Amino acid sequence: MDVNSHPGSSGIIISIEKERWNTTGYKTSENTTINGSSAINPVEPEKVNHVIIWVQNRRFRIYHKQAKVLDMPTNVYDGTKFNRVCFRLSRGASCGSYISNIRITSAAPDMRSKLLTEGKLVSYGIYFDVNKDVVKPESYGTLKGIADILTENPDVKVKIVGHTDSDGADATNLDLSKRRGGAVKAELVKSFGIDASRLEADGMGETQPVAANDTPSNKALNRRVELIKL
Repeated sequence: MDVNSHPGSSGIIISIEKERWNTTGYKTSENTTINGSSAINPVEPEKVNHVIIWVQNRRFRIYHKQAKVLDMPTNVYDGTKFNRVCFRLSRGASCGSYISNIRITSAAPDMRSKLLTEGKLVSYGIYFDVNKDVVKPESYGTLKGIADILTENPDVKVKIVGHTDSDGADATNLDLSKRRGGAVKAELVKSFGIDASRLEADGMGETQPVAANDTPSNKALNRRVELIKL
């Protein structure tokens, strides 16, 4: 196996092409690779493309243009630990590519178990700009996961509650958190077809911190969206 094209002892290669997506899960101790391929919603040349890559244990998923374009339950070799991201432009490519706004988040707890069994899901994967209530595109993977749970469990109803840190006036934070809760509800209804009657929205502002508002990292813990099973 070519160690230059397959760095480390194991990993996965994502080939983003004009007509399709190709993935290759590899392990240097194995003689074979685990391959995935899809022609759903390929990237558009000369345009900005927002691509979400989701790894959960051995499962590998890609989202693009508000759709799941590839879902491989076992695309990653067992025991693979990811600690680097590499980018490569193949020889002979007709033009360069620009990569920006990269966001890497840590593995989230199992959303299904948290919401259905424990009754509350705390999410840090729904993003907003500072002092804004518009859900950012990089939230799509998390929202899709929540929508999948609700679609598969049609009797479940939830309350969506926004929370902020303590920066700014109390009343402003309360209003912002309520608007953010409402924005998440609207996105689930509009983009994922969830019945609005199953969703409630609210906000608690800065009144229910889970950490002291004394450092940037602690403030980030307080800026969250919670989904409570009703």
